[in-house]
Amino acid sequence: MAYRRTPAVQARLDAQREAVLQAAVGLLAERGYGGCSMAAVAERAGIATGSMYGHFANKAELSVELFRRVVTREVAAVHEAVARHDTPRDRIAAVVETFAARALRAPRLAHALLVEPADTVVDAERLVFRRTFRDVLAAEIATALAAGRLPPQDPQLTAAAIVGATAEALTGPLAAVPPHSPGAVPDAVVPALVSFTLRALGERDDSDA
Repeated sequence: MAYRRTPAVQARLDAQREAVLQAAVGLLAERGYGGCSMAAVAERAGIATGSMYGHFANKAELSVELFRRVVTREVAAVHEAVARHDTPRDRIAAVVETFAARALRAPRLAHALLVEPADTVVDAERLVFRRTFRDVLAAEIATALAAGRLPPQDPQLTAAAIVGATAEALTGPLAAVPPHSPGAVPDAVVPALVSFTLRALGERDDSDA
């Protein structure tokens, strides 16, 4: 007869898995993927290293789940920011502003999400991450086009270009900021990215007036 976990046992395992993921998020923000070994995460979570393998087969599997956990939080923040604005222009600007500002407030974490060398499975997740933000932007661009606020263009193509350019533009500032020192980022970075986005769309940026 196959063994079935009791509700109490399952609840304990679920709680332990959550503790592992929270510990991994903390380590990722402090040390990047290089600091998220199975042993390091186990130590931070307060469990034996061997217990880690009851939740994740290896570091690659842990890294994917960790990446998804953090990215879900970032995507939710962008959706919340967009929902606070009414005009297509402001909603588009909110996507870029929120993405960039949150990255620069947690530079080590953002560097890990965007560019740090990691397992190939993480690279695959990065593509999903970028496509998610592309789709958010593309939807807002399409709305602006329908309202006659932008010149004709392919929303998906433009959105992909903006996401790629934003990630590339952030790479240097993120790498230059010491851990836990987001104040070292120049104040002009986020406004410059928003201005670039509006120019790329073909809309006049009022800050240039």
